[in-house]
Amino acid sequence: MKKARILALFCNFDEAFAAISDIRHYKVPGVSVDDVTVISPIEHPEIEEVLGERPAHVPKFTLVGALCGSTIGFIFLAASEANFTVQPQGGKPVIPLPSNIVITYEMLILFSVFFTLAGLMIGARLLRKRKSLYSEKVTLDQVGIEMELEEKYVEPIKKLFRQHQVLEIREEVIQ
Repeated sequence: MKKARILALFCNFDEAFAAISDIRHYKVPGVSVDDVTVISPIEHPEIEEVLGERPAHVPKFTLVGALCGSTIGFIFLAASEANFTVQPQGGKPVIPLPSNIVITYEMLILFSVFFTLAGLMIGARLLRKRKSLYSEKVTLDQVGIEMELEEKYVEPIKKLFRQHQVLEIREEVIQ
């Protein structure tokens, strides 16, 4: 089936939220809130009430970074200290744990920060190419609702947007 991408521009947040609320209450069968992406020049904490909870993947990146950092940090230190086993130690351990804990902890923090930044950039889709439907008006004062859906749902969703005083609707056929 052919898919279409739609960008609807609203001048006020209440109308955009009302349109999303109608989508949430299944006014258009076959279209769900999971298909909706809101583009806005400012942050709106009340958007979670309208869209519902979205999954956050950044903490998973942080956990993976912490595990990699502590593992790589300890193995790096242990390997570098084990290289000096040829020299006589005089009763000292080859890999001393108390002094390695501090550097392992610092590597844990370093890798956690790097992985958190990578997760943030991937989750926010900052590294992707800008879509052709993007409007510069969104960066000024308008709210955009972007959706990717099947072509048979395009006309009902446009009708719903027109009920909520949409300023402009852009459409692009993909596939």
